[in-house]
Amino acid sequence: MLRKVFFFLGLFLFPCWLIAQNPLDLLRGKGSSNSGEMVTGLKEALEKGTQAASGRLSKENGFLQDAAVKILLPPEAQAVERTARQFGLGRQADQLITSLNRAAESACTDAGPIFIAAIRQMNVTDAVSIVRGTDTSATQFLRRTCSPQLTNQFRPVIEQALEKTGTTKLWRDFFSATNRFSRNQVNTDLTAYVTDRALQGLFHYVAAEEREIRKNPLARTSDVLKKVFGQQ
Repeated sequence: MLRKVFFFLGLFLFPCWLIAQNPLDLLRGKGSSNSGEMVTGLKEALEKGTQAASGRLSKENGFLQDAAVKILLPPEAQAVERTARQFGLGRQADQLITSLNRAAESACTDAGPIFIAAIRQMNVTDAVSIVRGTDTSATQFLRRTCSPQLTNQFRPVIEQALEKTGTTKLWRDFFSATNRFSRNQVNTDLTAYVTDRALQGLFHYVAAEEREIRKNPLARTSDVLKKVFGQQ
């Protein structure tokens, strides 16, 4: 009779024990000490990746001389650019494109603290989602959590850089006039366009860093990274 009592108690308590377990522990089949290590490893990987990405792009020519992220004129303005080059205004067009990229490079200098704040708030549930996701699921997490703050941080820096070179006024005056006679309207809010492209470039390289850490053992530069990502 006593055995039956323990048997039925076990049937009742085992599901309760499962519910009480950390979801990351169940996912990985490990103890609670390892769940903390997993979160620590993910945070370290994200901090490493975001610092590398923002450092790379904030250097001079970080955007301008990188075909993957270089900011060109908006598609609706490129027809005007081609016409300008045909009339010998290629140097002015190049100067305009250079100023857009210089503004983006300036903005990326301040990306680090925003990323770090979001990473340090990551919890076990976030970690489970990242572990079970794609090879850029951590980047997607950062895009969701950081984009509003990064936009707010980038926009005034980019606006100031464009104003300093006179690019904003030139853009606004020129395209406000040409928009009156063209079906393809050009957005005169140049700051918004450059801010958006700067964020695209930044997350492009955050994703590249994440893939590298996940797939390349040589990119795991600490013991915790080697242990966490070596088990995946």
